[in-house]
Amino acid sequence: MKFDYNAEYFDPEHVLECGQIFRFEPYREGYFVHSADKACYVRTDGIKTIVESEDSDYFYEFFDLNRDYSEIIDYAKSLGVPLLSRSAEKYKGLRLLNQNREEMLYSFIISQNNNIPRIKGIISRICAGLGEKRDFGGKEYYTFPTTAKLDGAGKEFFKTAGCGYRDVYLAETSRRILNEGIKDLDGLSTEELKKRLLSYKGVGGKVADCIALFGFGKRDSFPVDTWIEQAYREDFNGELTDRNKITAYFQELFKDKSGYIQQYLFYGKRQNL
Repeated sequence: MKFDYNAEYFDPEHVLECGQIFRFEPYREGYFVHSADKACYVRTDGIKTIVESEDSDYFYEFFDLNRDYSEIIDYAKSLGVPLLSRSAEKYKGLRLLNQNREEMLYSFIISQNNNIPRIKGIISRICAGLGEKRDFGGKEYYTFPTTAKLDGAGKEFFKTAGCGYRDVYLAETSRRILNEGIKDLDGLSTEELKKRLLSYKGVGGKVADCIALFGFGKRDSFPVDTWIEQAYREDFNGELTDRNKITAYFQELFKDKSGYIQQYLFYGKRQNL
């Protein structure tokens, strides 16, 4: 099955290359994207963006296509921050994804002090080692492993997969989720969710904010990394040095639009816009 969407507000490159997802690869004229145990092929002709999948409803929600981004873009451009205005205009096809919660928890633990190519490689090896092999449109892929599979793998598997010191974090987190589940994280306020996420081994402030934003849909979250720190100093004349305080500053400034603004600032700064 396939569906399409106005490409002006859905550009696969900008959506996938802005650091919020790690399980995708260039494929034919577009991208092959994996989420949990599902896959899709997405491409654009510049007028329409087309998504092909056996799970079209899932990916319509995954790409957040029920939301009107024109209002968000107008808001971003109205704030009078040149970098933000340029980025919101140039990358108006960027959308925040609604991703699988457990997958995001594990993925952003792996992302700690890591670069995107290496993160993608580690996750790919974990999926190949513990996930199920599937086929979509003649292309093979591996599902993201269940927590039971991750827990059963043990610390040595994660070390062999290239996780380094994060092997302990993944082993302990998978054991905890197997025992507790994560259903009790649903419905929490952003502040309370972040507190709970911080109780997981290996989850610091930035990782918690990423999991909340990309996995739990908390659009008032605002992860702060090196690129955002740079934007804060250069484009907001900020003087704070504590990342938690910088996060709080931006959350107070942008309220429930924080996550969208974060992505425009992050991507614009990283692209040297």
